Amino acid sequence: MALEATDFYRLQSSLNSDERQIQELVGRWVDERVLPIIADCFEAGRFPRDLVPEMAEMGLFGPTIQGYGCAGLNNVAYGLIMQELERGDSGVRSFASVQSGLCMYPILSYGSEEQRNRYLPKMAKGELIGCFGLTEPDGGSDPGNMKTRAVQDGDKWILDGAKMWITNGDIADVAVVWATTSEGIMGFLVDRGTNGFTTREIKHKFSLRASITSELFFERCIIPDSQRLPTARGLGAPLSCLTQARYGICWGAIGAAIACYREAFQFTSLRQLFGAPLTHKQAVQIRLADMVRQITLAQLMVLQLGRLKDAGEMHHAQVSLAKWNNCRMALDIARDARDLLGAGGIVAECCPIRHALNLESVITYEGTETIHQLIVGRELTGVSAF
Repeated sequence: MALEATDFYRLQSSLNSDERQIQELVGRWVDERVLPIIADCFEAGRFPRDLVPEMAEMGLFGPTIQGYGCAGLNNVAYGLIMQELERGDSGVRSFASVQSGLCMYPILSYGSEEQRNRYLPKMAKGELIGCFGLTEPDGGSDPGNMKTRAVQDGDKWILDGAKMWITNGDIADVAVVWATTSEGIMGFLVDRGTNGFTTREIKHKFSLRASITSELFFERCIIPDSQRLPTARGLGAPLSCLTQARYGICWGAIGAAIACYREAFQFTSLRQLFGAPLTHKQAVQIRLADMVRQITLAQLMVLQLGRLKDAGEMHHAQVSLAKWNNCRMALDIARDARDLLGAGGIVAECCPIRHALNLESVITYEGTETIHQLIVGRELTGVSAF
């Protein structure tokens, strides 16, 4: 029996029917709706916002949430969604990842029931778009050194500061914003249109061009106490949100790697050089085999990670190891695939250069490679070396 290159260990056979069904559904949608337009979107620097209602219709926003109009899937199914979306483009996966892991998750986990009922059903339908305001201009890898501040004034809070590199910022209807207070770090829900809240899109990017990235500014924003996430206290709250987003990235990077491998294999199968297809050459076979090795190892890692998460046994350092490994894996494969495609590999019609450029951001955001190495190192030694 022949082995499938991108399922070399037949992991599909270990998926349950819901997991297989959602992967097939999203995979077909990516093939039919994302891949035909994404190169043009990337080149134009345009997020394909018209796809958002279709993503909502498939239940891709907050898919692991029970109730509130959400799909109530398990975490392996969520990971497969992220994998298929990023097979299309990191920008599409980033949109869904932020909406689900960085916005809906904190509202569910730290919000009041009134906040959950107000925001989550509309976010599940794609009627409200969220963004997550943690990173600041001077504090990307050190969120504890937060400069954005909220000062309580009776039953209101006065919010001042700025956030940077915020996915969805310019189109978000609500921002989950983290600020330092006299009682520690707290989270607030800041609706678009709030006085003193403005956004500015970051232009001239060479990565994640099919995604909206923005700056957020807060100048004496008056936030009612009812918009504070009541149980969010300390840095652990926003970091728990990052764990959710990082988990999705662990799976998503595999999708980018699979897309690059498939295009490299197709090209080398057809390309004739020195009287034979490139796939007949030892050097090319070794490189293709190494791609499959790396993809398979990453798949084994995330499947076990997902099972641990579904069992409530996942540790955040395990997520760091997977993000570190899988983003590096995907970036290496994207670069190698680009090389195998030769000069044609630099044009938009071929996906490896687009994925490689995107992955330069993916390997950086939600914790750089070095940060995740140090998280794993701290877990091994018991000593923080940040």
